[in-house]
Amino acid sequence: MKSKHTAFLFLLTLLSTVLHNISYGQDIDSVNFCNTKWRTSAVDKGIYWKQANIIDLFNSRQEVNIIEIDLKKHNKSLRLAALANSLKKTSTLAQQHHAIVAINGGFFNMKNGGAVDFIKVEDTIVNTTASPSLRANAYFAFNSRKTIITTDSSQTSPYPNVLLSGPLLVKDSRQQQLAKNAFNDNRHPRTAIALKGNKLILCTVDGRNANSQGLNLEELSKILRWYGCHDAMNLDGGGSTTMYIKGQPDEGIVNYPSDNKQFDHLGERSVANIIYIFSKK
Repeated sequence: MKSKHTAFLFLLTLLSTVLHNISYGQDIDSVNFCNTKWRTSAVDKGIYWKQANIIDLFNSRQEVNIIEIDLKKHNKSLRLAALANSLKKTSTLAQQHHAIVAINGGFFNMKNGGAVDFIKVEDTIVNTTASPSLRANAYFAFNSRKTIITTDSSQTSPYPNVLLSGPLLVKDSRQQQLAKNAFNDNRHPRTAIALKGNKLILCTVDGRNANSQGLNLEELSKILRWYGCHDAMNLDGGGSTTMYIKGQPDEGIVNYPSDNKQFDHLGERSVANIIYIFSKK
């Protein structure tokens, strides 16, 4: 009887230690992220660029770039640019459309160009969904007054600009449950878009390099929630992950695109669509 009691206490202590260590690890990551000292630059009135190389996040090193956009000032300047059957670099599309800031958008056909998921620009459907995917379960939609992230396609009908991508990461400040698969679970460069009150958040995390190892989608969800985003969705990542800011060196590319396998600003991949803020200047 005494040996059973001792064994029970041992198992209880072991379980408590494991749970404590798991909780402690999560707390350390959230503290490390929330205590990050961002290099912050004003891009324009109501637009701020934040950059950091975080040395210890999820037992890895991560290069994170965030653009915060005040939608009270810039919702009317929010745009999509989309190519129906071709591809161009994010920087090229951004410059051609007089963007002040931009990120790459949704998934696309790498051979023939064009989005593989539904995209509508100024009430014109540019591409329809080629093949429905569980991955593409979130819509980014906006007009001149309002911007939403939703999983309900019926909510997007009044909006002239709609981009289908995903998966959805955060909804109503709650991290979403993600399917277990290689796309979600493996670490890659990532691009995401989110809403934080009246601010639109553009986010890139670089990867495939010792200077930035990339995130899985659970980790990406966590940092967006820690950042205070109440709604967030994943966009095309990997070699497509690109952030553009007008006036910056290297054609405006401020992150480290991975397509050339170098940790520099020159490894852009051509894409089919971008999300950007139009500059009147």
